[in-house]
Amino acid sequence: MKLSIFILFVAIGFSACNQKSSNLTVKPEAFHQLVEGMQVDLFVLKNKNGLELAVTNYGARVVSLLIPDKNGKMEDVVLGYDSLDGYLKADEEFFGASIGRYGNRIAKGTFKLDSVEYKLAINNAPNSLHGGVKGFSKKVWAVAQKGENELELVLVSLDMDEGYPGELKVTMNYKLTDNNEFVITYRAESNKATVLNLTNHSYFNLHGAGNGNILDHVLHLNASQYTPVDSTLIPTGKIEAVAGTPFDFTTPVAIGARINEKNDQLRFGLGYDHNFVINKTEGKVPVASVYEPQSGRFMEVFTSEPGIQFYCGNFLKGKNKGKLNKTYDFRTALCLETQHFPDSPNQPSFPSVVLRPGQNYNSETIYKFSVK
Repeated sequence: MKLSIFILFVAIGFSACNQKSSNLTVKPEAFHQLVEGMQVDLFVLKNKNGLELAVTNYGARVVSLLIPDKNGKMEDVVLGYDSLDGYLKADEEFFGASIGRYGNRIAKGTFKLDSVEYKLAINNAPNSLHGGVKGFSKKVWAVAQKGENELELVLVSLDMDEGYPGELKVTMNYKLTDNNEFVITYRAESNKATVLNLTNHSYFNLHGAGNGNILDHVLHLNASQYTPVDSTLIPTGKIEAVAGTPFDFTTPVAIGARINEKNDQLRFGLGYDHNFVINKTEGKVPVASVYEPQSGRFMEVFTSEPGIQFYCGNFLKGKNKGKLNKTYDFRTALCLETQHFPDSPNQPSFPSVVLRPGQNYNSETIYKFSVK
């Protein structure tokens, strides 16, 4: 009850902010609804350059992100829906969502921690995906808006929620800076040993959401290695070089340039749906960048995470109408999900995802926008 009251208080307190002049096509009233007795709303962040970011506390989702092209024309570059009902009823579950407890796949929905075996829901047969049947993407987060450009979102996940041990408290901050950066900071702590891998699942199209495919987007990944997968998209445990393969984006190349080559890894993912091992560098260096030549929009990604999942919308089927009644078809978006590696609880050679009592989980990811 206290959590519901807190959300309702904040939503009412900042309703005026949401009703200021805006170029967003999504409307706050389409998100003002109770879900399982908790208040859901839409919150709008702005910076001095006119960028606008709309977030709903249902799943801590990025609903809309307006950024300019080289001529100053604003376009919404993330896929999503015009209303909360769209998210509640959609076949595509993860547009813009925060993902937990475990982003990506865990093989056969099982893992061992301190000699105890835990069983998770199989929601992406034969594996568990993105936290299970009701992961963080389907939770209502407590929310506090801190001025025009920052939002704090809090979620308490109870012990054995979706099969994961430990009561976990997660705090996320979403900030839209005047440097045109969308900054996500993650903090978490647990009262029992658990596994944790948080990420954001925004689907980007720098042409604009619903405006064609992303095969002409030029991608650069600061990653000389990747983790190949089996036919169920679970890592084999090997870490292999990208050199000489269609997975080499160490030099910028169009996403569509090699996507149809005969390659088992591409066949398994229906294209790119793989974890890349980020090269270790000194200082603040982008781990990825995407350039869309027609509009000139340029997106850089920075993170403290060791991996990044590059996915190019291979499972989009155009079943649901998105914002402005646009259809999201095959390969009309890309995701760059910063993360620890898939199936790490079952892969002792991968970086650890174990969070123990007394430890603090801290992570940061930045999506920075410009034109060139």
